Amino acid sequence: MQRFLQTLFSGFDSILFFAMLSLSLFGLATMYSHVGENSYFNRQLIWIIFSTGLFFLALIPDYRFLRAGNTTFYMFLGIIVLLLGVAFFGEDVMGARQRFDLGFFSLQVSDPAKLVLIALLAKYFAKRHEMIGDFKHVLVSGIYTLIIFTLVFLQPDFGSAMILFFIWFGMVLVAGIRFRHVAVVFLIGSIALGGLWQFAFYDYQKERIMTFLDPLSDISGSGYNAYQSTVAVGSGELFGKGIGYGTQSKLLFLPEYETDFIFAAFAEEWGLVGVLILFSLFSILIWRILKHAAAGASNFEKLFALGVAIFLLAHFFIHIGINIGLLPVTGTTIPFLSYGGSHLVTEFVAVGMVLAMRRYTPIKSDMSETLFADYRA
Repeated sequence: MQRFLQTLFSGFDSILFFAMLSLSLFGLATMYSHVGENSYFNRQLIWIIFSTGLFFLALIPDYRFLRAGNTTFYMFLGIIVLLLGVAFFGEDVMGARQRFDLGFFSLQVSDPAKLVLIALLAKYFAKRHEMIGDFKHVLVSGIYTLIIFTLVFLQPDFGSAMILFFIWFGMVLVAGIRFRHVAVVFLIGSIALGGLWQFAFYDYQKERIMTFLDPLSDISGSGYNAYQSTVAVGSGELFGKGIGYGTQSKLLFLPEYETDFIFAAFAEEWGLVGVLILFSLFSILIWRILKHAAAGASNFEKLFALGVAIFLLAHFFIHIGINIGLLPVTGTTIPFLSYGGSHLVTEFVAVGMVLAMRRYTPIKSDMSETLFADYRA
């Protein structure tokens, strides 16, 4: 038993775990209110405990099976089936079907889909690292991503769809894409965006983007959330208003402050000092993940850890960009802080898998020529 525990915790990173848990507790504190019920607080506390337990369970398996055989592809097919199931049998909330209602909790499939996509792309690029300069591999990996992207986008969940795109794009970059291929990707993306605007975007999504270009054009309508969010962030000043005393959030001027706008609620109550602490903790989290990526046993482990870092960074900066009025409102959570079980479980498990992969004996890697490589003409 002692030998098993020593093996289990050989890759454990107490600094990373402290940063991750501290971020979760900051989010929990932001949900606390001195007025009314604290139902979100109570449920989130349960989710944090549950997710922490799953984090330690995620340290146990030997994930080398993911880089061999067809397991990751079967996981990809499973996610597609679940996303199709959501489209037909999911819970309908305000015209969107994004999750299964399982009674005691709701499962938002787009969250584990991000982790499955990371594993799939890590395996794909790790097996083809010597041929990554061939543009067809960019296209094939893009098709894998596009399938999940489309199913998530049609829910509609534009925020999660964009996270999926950034995961793919970030992993393509660190795998060693050529500079001219970057230009082609941006050209294809621009054409696709134009097509989505013309034929796929709903009117309310267009309104959000137009409000982003002119935030004060309709502060009582489509721009209300963005306006109240920026007010909340600014009103926190240097030291904030105190835990549970945020007026914009706790008096419900700021909607969904437990999820999509929790950074604004946090900034209001903790002020600039709290925001700096928040950024420091998240920087430590990403630094430790990148450290584990650099020490990965093979290209798969390196790319998987980098994919997790990209996943968390995309969520973090998109959420904050929305909350301070730099990006259109798309309904995106911030890692570890926002309320919700699906995303919290996914994030804890993802980090647990990164640490579990550190138990392997490092082998000679050929990623030196592609990982963190400069763009090549």
